[in-house]
Amino acid sequence: MEFRLLGAVSVITEAGGLPLGPAKRRSLLAALLLRPNYPVPVDHLTAALWEQEPPLHARGVIQGHVSRLRALLISADAGAYGVELITQGTAYVLRMPTARLDAHRFEDLVAQAREQRGPAAAVTLYREALSLWQGPALADVCPSPPLQVAAQALEELRLAAVEQLAAGYAQLGEHGRAAAVLHAEAVAHPLRESLSAALVTALHRAGRRSEALDCFHRTRRLLADELGIGPGRELADAYAMALREEVDDAALETAASSRAATVHAVPLPPVTPATFRPGPADLLPRAPRGFHGRAQELVALSRAAEGEAPVCLVTGPAGVGKTALVVQWAHLNRAGFPGGRLYADLRGFGDTGEPTLAEVLREFLLALGVAPLRMPESANGAAALFRSLAADRELLVVLDNARDSEQVRPLLPGGPRCVTVVTSRYRLPGLIVTDAARPVPVDVLTPEDGTALLSGVLGAERVLAEPAAARRLAELCGGLPLALRVAGARLAHRPGWALSEMNAEMFDSTRRLSLLDVEDTGVRAALRLTVRQLPEHVARHFACLGRHPGTHFDRYATAALTRTDPATAEVTMERLVASHLVTETAPGRWTLHDLVRLYARTLDARPDALTRVLDHYIATALAAATVAEPGNEACVPLPPDFLAPVAVRTFTDRDDAMAWYTAERDDLILAAAAAHTAGLHSRTWRIGMLLWPLMARWVLDDWTPLLETALEAARAEADPAAESRVRALLGWVLTEEGRSDEARTCVEPAPALSARAGDLRGEATALVVLSWAQAALGDPEEAAEGCARAVELARKADDRYTERLALYHLARYRLDTGQWQAAFDTATAALAFEDLPGTVVASRVLLLTTTGEALLGLGDEPEGIRRLGMAAQEAENTGYDDGAVRALGVLLRVSADAGLQARYDAAVARLTTRR
Repeated sequence: MEFRLLGAVSVITEAGGLPLGPAKRRSLLAALLLRPNYPVPVDHLTAALWEQEPPLHARGVIQGHVSRLRALLISADAGAYGVELITQGTAYVLRMPTARLDAHRFEDLVAQAREQRGPAAAVTLYREALSLWQGPALADVCPSPPLQVAAQALEELRLAAVEQLAAGYAQLGEHGRAAAVLHAEAVAHPLRESLSAALVTALHRAGRRSEALDCFHRTRRLLADELGIGPGRELADAYAMALREEVDDAALETAASSRAATVHAVPLPPVTPATFRPGPADLLPRAPRGFHGRAQELVALSRAAEGEAPVCLVTGPAGVGKTALVVQWAHLNRAGFPGGRLYADLRGFGDTGEPTLAEVLREFLLALGVAPLRMPESANGAAALFRSLAADRELLVVLDNARDSEQVRPLLPGGPRCVTVVTSRYRLPGLIVTDAARPVPVDVLTPEDGTALLSGVLGAERVLAEPAAARRLAELCGGLPLALRVAGARLAHRPGWALSEMNAEMFDSTRRLSLLDVEDTGVRAALRLTVRQLPEHVARHFACLGRHPGTHFDRYATAALTRTDPATAEVTMERLVASHLVTETAPGRWTLHDLVRLYARTLDARPDALTRVLDHYIATALAAATVAEPGNEACVPLPPDFLAPVAVRTFTDRDDAMAWYTAERDDLILAAAAAHTAGLHSRTWRIGMLLWPLMARWVLDDWTPLLETALEAARAEADPAAESRVRALLGWVLTEEGRSDEARTCVEPAPALSARAGDLRGEATALVVLSWAQAALGDPEEAAEGCARAVELARKADDRYTERLALYHLARYRLDTGQWQAAFDTATAALAFEDLPGTVVASRVLLLTTTGEALLGLGDEPEGIRRLGMAAQEAENTGYDDGAVRALGVLLRVSADAGLQARYDAAVARLTTRR
């Protein structure tokens, strides 16, 4: 068994990695591993799991995660390896041999390497230590301050080991290997002077003095631009050594040339334009100012640029900083291209029109030293000459803002030592197919890098004065560098403004895009140019996406928005994905960046697009509810003016239906809110009610606000049947939340409303829910009377589902009053309804539990325990954790079995984690 912190947090066994679950559980494990064999207080764990203010139930969440981790370790037989997670007062201790932790082994190997007298042995140990790293330390944990500090400390140890490894290679005289080890790290950490100094020294000792000098000047400029300081002594000394050796060599060559000229007495020819040979071509724009972050992308681009004649394809949405990334990389690696650095803006998404192929080639050929009078007349001839000149050069060609693959291909140099970097808002799959282009995707900045970018624009003091506001501003800008720079520019011109004031304005989604425009530059302008390149039908589709009320959509939702079929919608979505206007988060599931969504909402779209997507949700939720709870009467009828979608998704089984509910939950809630805002009350209450299968499984997941909105909509429609059913569902949720007084007040009018509407089933349901509130308030006799009346109404309506529900609760109330035999008989009568589909999922578990309790009350303990065991097992098999907790809880009253306790703890932990 091995524990890993040097990369993604993981636990590796002989059978593979343990499924650690969500980020908070991995973060908790990381916090324990950072202090193995020492008590870690709950307060320390809370700080590690929550970046900002923790929730009130934080301790319960931590207990749930500890319980799940403990169960995982037990299932993996961790005790056999000396590993145990124990509770010690208000703290937790992960007891373990530290040799099983990669971070400890890393530090131990580094310590051994430092004690070695010979460089060869030290190099071997340093290489072994660094091989333990699988990526950035603590790569997948919550970005909380304690864990970030720990990750930075581990990274500092790694960089120190890299420098020591390079020093060991230098002692062995392997300066080329030392330079190779240092180069990637110097690119990723360009402001770490010790790395740059070591790289300068390694390069010049390897006979690559020009690269050494270039590395120094690159670092010097970065230090001046980013920090406003000059090189430190270590870097300056490395530069002086490389420079002194170059000057000495140049002096010797000059002296030799002088002696030769004296001997032969041959005058040198005059320097003329015909004999002048220009230095390496350099058309690169200046390095971007205020460049921050992108360490992983810089490394990825360096890797993509390896090999023979590579073509690197840097893609991402408008404003994400593709050009800045590539230009920064080109300047950092300029020493690797002594043959020249060419750059062309192909303006594939600009207002000024694209340059012709001949214009671009002319600029390239002039930069490569071709005289104007020798320029080929045709574009094909110019392209041929360009390829010929590039054939033997180490050349970098940057083709920025490419619209499509066809625009790029004639400009590919093709020489084996040439590197081409293409940037585009499109994915350009054709270039990948025909020219083996290597994609380097660029996404938005993390909140940390976004805050650092703001510091570069506004100054560190202003950002440090309001760190939380700066981070929030980075989030409101969606991590888009263009948006961050525009927001920073607005604040820079208003030194008296607080960042929190800018946030307050940006929070208004109707104004956000306007605030992110400066003159002719901004997010809206960049997106407008992207959309303008789309085919007309794709642009119309994109505009309709802006009417989607949620954050994610599948092909059925997009088909409903555009009144087309799912297959056509999927093809169009792929086109938008290729344009980086839409992001595919899972197969057949897409989302829009927040700022892109705001822009889409400003475009003209079908006037009925919102209604169509709402009706799509109603139709799909009805289909899901039919499968999730088969045989139940539809809880809502279709709206009178229902707009039927072209196709409605089908579901194979209950798990499939519940998976859809779980995935779409947030968007369904947003859809109800959008319907309410638009005054579409007939849709609002229906969508709220249609979430009932999800409420039935996870009743304590804060459904009250949604149902209160649904109740307001039902009352606005003056629909007594709808109002009654919403009141009943809301009353049930309030009762489960422990708000029984509010529940009774809410439900009391419901039976009369259903009776007025002639809805027997609704009246019976309302009476059952009212009885829950009455029983919770200490009146089981009145609750039993209401349930008995509900049984009669359900039989009259021939509604066996509601009859069974009423019988179950009647049995519970008789159980609560000690009427053991009556409770057993009533629950047994309800169990006779097992011919109804869907009985096994929840109601059978609850009824079995009730009969088991009644039998215990009657003194038949063996049969009672058997039935309770059946209930617990069926609940666990179907994922019904509430039912499992109830049945196991009753069993634990009559049994001290450790296995039962473990199962009970696991079920409670699952509920705690979910909630």
